[in-house]
Amino acid sequence: MRVLISGGGIAGPAAAFWLHRAGAEVTIVETAPGPRPGGHAVDVRGIARTVVERMGLLDTIKANRVDERGVAMVDRDNRRLAVMTADAFGGEGIVAEIEIARGDLGRILYDATADYTDYRFGDRIVRLEQHAAGVDVTFRSGGTERFDLVVGADGVHSGVRAIAFGPEKEFVNYLGAYGAYFTVPDPGDTENYFYMYNAPGGLVAGLRPEHGGTAKASLSFLEPEPRYERITRAEAEKLLAERLAGAGWRVGDFLAAMPGADDFYFDSTNQVTVETWHRGRVVLLGDAATCGSPLSGLGTSVALVGAYVLAGELAAAGGDHEAGLPAYQRVLHPYAKAAMELPPGGIKGFAPRTRTMIWLRARSMNLMNHWPWSAVMRRIASRSDAITLPDYAVEGESRLSMSAGG
Repeated sequence: MRVLISGGGIAGPAAAFWLHRAGAEVTIVETAPGPRPGGHAVDVRGIARTVVERMGLLDTIKANRVDERGVAMVDRDNRRLAVMTADAFGGEGIVAEIEIARGDLGRILYDATADYTDYRFGDRIVRLEQHAAGVDVTFRSGGTERFDLVVGADGVHSGVRAIAFGPEKEFVNYLGAYGAYFTVPDPGDTENYFYMYNAPGGLVAGLRPEHGGTAKASLSFLEPEPRYERITRAEAEKLLAERLAGAGWRVGDFLAAMPGADDFYFDSTNQVTVETWHRGRVVLLGDAATCGSPLSGLGTSVALVGAYVLAGELAAAGGDHEAGLPAYQRVLHPYAKAAMELPPGGIKGFAPRTRTMIWLRARSMNLMNHWPWSAVMRRIASRSDAITLPDYAVEGESRLSMSAGG
């Protein structure tokens, strides 16, 4: 089976790993010129740890994780208002036991798959034509190739989804905020905690520890309508400077460092809901199919588990996409649905508008460390294990060694 995956971030290389193990010939096309460095910290939670352990990568991921010891809400004078440690709730609290920079996790997955995966950087899919014998794929760089299956693992703004399923507005739900991430010098006084700061008006700033003397800054603001979906970096920087001017804490330092960051990322905060994840020989994986937004904290875990289930169900179906793809969604859907749940208060809880609501947010975080309020957090934490992971171990010859379109 020849499989083309669009997206070389997390979900795509993870799928390449398992599809290759099942016997498929895998190509990944990625718009970036190479593996993407940097990026904010992501979590490997719950059952996703079992998946990376089965990949033989758990120790490598642990060795590269960020020493992030918890989350602390602070005021404009950097005084802690609330704290939740990383070992709270079995390592499944706001900050997980395994936090790793997105770029580091992507590099680990790339290194694990580069020897047998045809990576094509700086390119993308522009046309898909399905027929009984496969999918004819046209690339921006020119030329058309035939594949048995195309996997859209290209994120919230998936190009594959737009081509094969319909316009983005049918699947992407804007939650009411915009945010940016970029690298800044580590001030050296956070004690390896993720610091979060709220200012009136729905303004949020964060600082997360990294390796090598740097930290990741984040800046967010509420916006009722999705007005800034197609703006340049210069426009985004100007917008952030205007919206967060005078916000207090270390926001001024972050804004000053922002133009010099080589990993600046700006986007809206969204959820993605797709009723059926497959159309013929095209299937969606990770955020392209189901995304609870960064607030859910489970996007990376769903991508890792989803890649395992997708390859496993295709293998169990002997490469028959008409049986394997519906089975993939049937097995994964309850877990992905649970991962869509937002924390209490949703976007307004993340970015409260008034000083009173900011105080209540800090108060509620402190209360969640204690019974009976801790029951709420334990229920949220349980989502990371909301699936019984099948065992897709294949004995003898691979089940995907024959082309499904042959």
